[in-house]
Amino acid sequence: MPNPKRVSERLFQSPSKYIQGPSAIQNAAKYLESLGRSPLLACDKIVYEIAGKQLIEALQKADFKVTHVEFGGEASSQEVDRLTKLGLENQSSFVIGLGGGKTIDAAKAAANQLKVQCAIIPTTASTDAPCSALSVLYTPEGQFDQYTFFDRNPSIVLVDTSVIAKAPYRFLAAGMGDAIATNVEARLCRTSLNFGGGLPTEVSVAIGTKCEEILLKYGKQAYEANKAKAVTPALEAVVEANTLLSGLGFESGGLAAAHAIHNGFTAIEALHSLLHGEKVAFGTVAQLILVNSPTSVLDTYISFMLSVDLPVTFGQLGIPNVTDEELRSVAKLACAENETIWNMEQLVTEDAVYNSLKAADAAGREYIRRTNWKKDE
Repeated sequence: MPNPKRVSERLFQSPSKYIQGPSAIQNAAKYLESLGRSPLLACDKIVYEIAGKQLIEALQKADFKVTHVEFGGEASSQEVDRLTKLGLENQSSFVIGLGGGKTIDAAKAAANQLKVQCAIIPTTASTDAPCSALSVLYTPEGQFDQYTFFDRNPSIVLVDTSVIAKAPYRFLAAGMGDAIATNVEARLCRTSLNFGGGLPTEVSVAIGTKCEEILLKYGKQAYEANKAKAVTPALEAVVEANTLLSGLGFESGGLAAAHAIHNGFTAIEALHSLLHGEKVAFGTVAQLILVNSPTSVLDTYISFMLSVDLPVTFGQLGIPNVTDEELRSVAKLACAENETIWNMEQLVTEDAVYNSLKAADAAGREYIRRTNWKKDE
């Protein structure tokens, strides 16, 4: 049952401030000074070169004492403990997570353990993790471990679209794959509890709807702008949809089968190199089939996904020869106790999920044949 305790209160949560625009990192000190002057900055080697040096320089000019820590690569409990220890040793007043989803999740979890505020500065628009009061943790080997929940959202989310426009366009597409699931999942969770422990509000419904509207209207255009490394109104709109709207929409609206299937996919080692949103995109098609969506609806989403090179077949996922045994292991994990798939009111079984995976691949292949779709060169 989606709401076993019969909670009747509606709940909406969000970061304290969200800032987005070109060259926003240059103004970071103005927005971060209320959090303290001694941040622990977590970012990996690549991100340090792309934006870390620039951020540290901007903060040091404003008399911040920055402790830079190289992120270890996986958002695991072990990495969170390491960051926490370094934060304690350096008496850090707050934590900055600079980079992609795994860095962001590890930084949020470390800030929670340190009992300090957190600022998130994403360098791609590949995930809706920046705004939420939760982290997805994995084992050091990359298999899904657990969701961890916090009492508060990040205090500041600062999005520099000049940096994001220079990131590989695959990341923007993956963010759209994650974000396109927001409304698809949330509309099946109206009577289940969201991540804050309350029922969805009307504003969360509106946010999910607007998120989908922006993606379908501007997604392809933004994708092409990103290829050209150009900051355009379409890119700004999609970055906001991927980061803010999807983040608020999933956390206060709820997740369902698409993300549970993503978590199930971590059982297949060959998929570990795929981005979060690429697996969620396929999971979205499987969820649409699971709830018996008409072909016209499937076509809308499959067409959108193909327009931004998101995978809709096993072959495109990189597992053309996936076995039934592997798919059943995905279904089993997707239907694990406390998974988000149980937020739906529809009857769900492991067999039903297994069959929806096979049918999603078939629907993707049939659409490609029927429309004679060919990937843009």
